[in-house]
Order: sequence, then C-alpha cells, then structure tokens
Amino acid sequence: MQTNLSDAAKTLSRADEAEQILRACVHCGFCNATCPTYQLLGNELDGPRGRIYLIKQMLEGEPVTQKTQLHLDRCLSCRNCETTCPSGVTYHALLDIGRAELERRIVRPASERLLREGLRRVIPNPAVFDALLKTGRAMRPFLPAALGRKIPKRSARTNPRPAPRHPRKMLMLEGCVQPALSPNTNAAAARVLDRLGISIVNARRAGCCGATDYHLNAQEAGLARARRNIDAWWPAIEAGAEAIVQTASGCGAFVKEYGHLLRHDPRYASKAQRVSELTRDLVEVLANEPLDQLQANQLPGQLPPQLPREAQQKIAFHCPCTLQHAQKLGGAVESILQRLGFDLTAVPDAHLCCGSAGTYSITQPELAERLRSNRLDALESGKPEMIVTANIGCQTHLNGAGRTPVRHWIELVEASLP
Repeated sequence: MQTNLSDAAKTLSRADEAEQILRACVHCGFCNATCPTYQLLGNELDGPRGRIYLIKQMLEGEPVTQKTQLHLDRCLSCRNCETTCPSGVTYHALLDIGRAELERRIVRPASERLLREGLRRVIPNPAVFDALLKTGRAMRPFLPAALGRKIPKRSARTNPRPAPRHPRKMLMLEGCVQPALSPNTNAAAARVLDRLGISIVNARRAGCCGATDYHLNAQEAGLARARRNIDAWWPAIEAGAEAIVQTASGCGAFVKEYGHLLRHDPRYASKAQRVSELTRDLVEVLANEPLDQLQANQLPGQLPPQLPREAQQKIAFHCPCTLQHAQKLGGAVESILQRLGFDLTAVPDAHLCCGSAGTYSITQPELAERLRSNRLDALESGKPEMIVTANIGCQTHLNGAGRTPVRHWIELVEASLP
C-alpha cells in the first residue's frame, strides 16, 4: 500500500523496515479470515488489516488515542495472519514497531502500568515466580474461585536428570516459569536426549529469553536479556555445542529472532545470528534421531514398566501458534507421536490460538477465556482423554479451565521408551 512516513517517524531506528512491511500489504483481507480476535469481535480494527492501517496512520503523523492502543493490545501476536498472507507481510515485526511508538506517545492508566510492570518483574525471575506460586497455592482456599482457578496445581515430582556423559552436547533454555509450573518437562527432555547419546550442558548465567519484556513494550529490556543469554551460551557454542534446545515454543520463536533484532548491534550482530541458527525446538532435534530404534528394543507385545495409562489413551495435540505460525513446524510433533504409535484425534481449526499468548491471558482475560473455551471445544471434539502441547503458556492456560488434562508432549515420548 502507498505510504508516506512523517518526518518524525523517519527518525525511528526501524523506519525503513516499517515502510517496507507497509508497502508489502495489498489490503486483500485474507488475514482477517484466520485472525482469532477478528472472528470473536467482528471489528475491522481488531483484525490484522485494520491494525496495519492504525499503525500506518500513526507513522504518517495522524493523532493516536487510547482506542488505538486498545486495538493493538488486543492482538495476540499469534502470527496466524502471516501464515495466511499471500504477500508475505511480516505483520509481527510491524506490530512491534507500532506498539513501541504508541507506548511512547500514549500514557497508560496507572492500573495497566502497574500490572505490566508487575508481570515484567515476576515472570522473568524464576525465584520470585516460584515463591509467589507457592504462596498462591497455600492461599488458594481463601481466594475467590475465579482467582484460585488461575493458580496451577502442584506438579508431580520429577526424576533427576542424567549428568553430561556423551561427546554430543547441546544447551537448553530452562525458561522462566516452566521449572515451577511443569518441572518434569525439561527433565524428561534431558533424559530422552541422553538415551539418544546427547548430553545437556548447563549455562548458569542464561535466563529469560526476553520475550516477556519485549512483548510488553519494554523492548530494550528484552534485548538486554537476549545479549546476556548470548554471553552465557557463547563459551559452550565455541566448545562445539550442536544446538540450543527449546522445550517451550514461545521461547524458541523469540530466540530465533535474536539475529534479526540485534542485526544492527556491532558487538552482538554476528553472535546473535549464530545463536538463532543454532536454536532448535525440541521437535526439530528429535525428528532426526532414531526414537523408533529405542522403542523397538522392548520385547514384542511388552509395554515398558513405566508407561503410564495415559499414554495408551486417545490424545489430542494442541499446536501452539509459536510452533506452527512463527517457527513453521506445524505437524512435526504429530508426526513423531504417530510414529511412536500414539492415537491422535482430529482437531478442527487447529490453526487457531488458545488465548494464552504470553501474558495475554492476564492482560486480556475475557478474550483469552473465550478463545480457550473455543479451543478446548475443538480439542475435545474427538473425545481424547488427554491433551498435549509444546508450550508452557498454552499448557497452563488450557489446564486452567479444569477440563481435559494437558501435558507436554515429551513426557509421552519418554513414557513410550523402554
């Protein structure tokens, strides 16, 4: 579309990128057909095409209001529209640019500022998050039912991880909330990889991937976290680590963006690009490994003794947006599970978002709950006895409805091995 950035907008660090993205959009509207918020609200400004126009007007010098901010805030950043777009518009990058500029121009109400600052201080800090989670669990009987349901139940204890012992080495991003909410996920991944002759080495100084800060419009803080992770991982990368494994697809999607987001940083550009190139979702790693051979080692007709009853049930897989739309890995997990003999049910409208979307379920709770209800209806349509997914945010959000139990898919893979 035709674009004429204002003089002020031309001074922005990503002005050229914004202009290129805007000019790539042909206003066809295909994106609205698959946009979750447009489907719910039916408002042009709550679909990608309308939001693109809002950002275009802002960057061309038109006045903006809190209404503009509302429509941009309602976006899930699910990137479904990018999968649909025939013109290859990188909508999420334009949204990041627009949100950052809008944050500079519009002062949020105090309640919103407090909520966002609280999320930024709690979520990226595992120790703080874990302490608050334990407090919330202890206080659940005294809390309103609606609030109590948002506090996940205690996870089952996990078995220890194997010590590094193989020539093949990989790093793993532990995540911020996953160690507290689902401690067995990373442990199960480490044990499966160990069975395949791959050891996970620890990078103690690595922390939050930066997505929480970045997507709450504290973009410089998010990039600072990215730089710290690069510094933490770099010695292991130089020592020959094959990959940086991500068990949460949301983190993986963001780390794969490090190279693009830091491309103009003279100190970190090349390192960030290398980190992005080495970043692999867990399914990308396992897709090339002989899981079938491990499974074949059991005696014919004999189930491994640790195989839980759930692994013999019908399973529905929820593919997170960050896996299918951001990382373009839709179908990869399903392929592995089917290869290992799991009975997967069909899931209608599998491209749609569950409403978790990072902190969206907290900042936009009403929309998030409607999206979750719709997603669970689709996931449960084949009458599965368990749902599995690939992202801790989706897992926690879907579990919060108290319906079909939800776990990470790697736990089923581990259970299927002798």
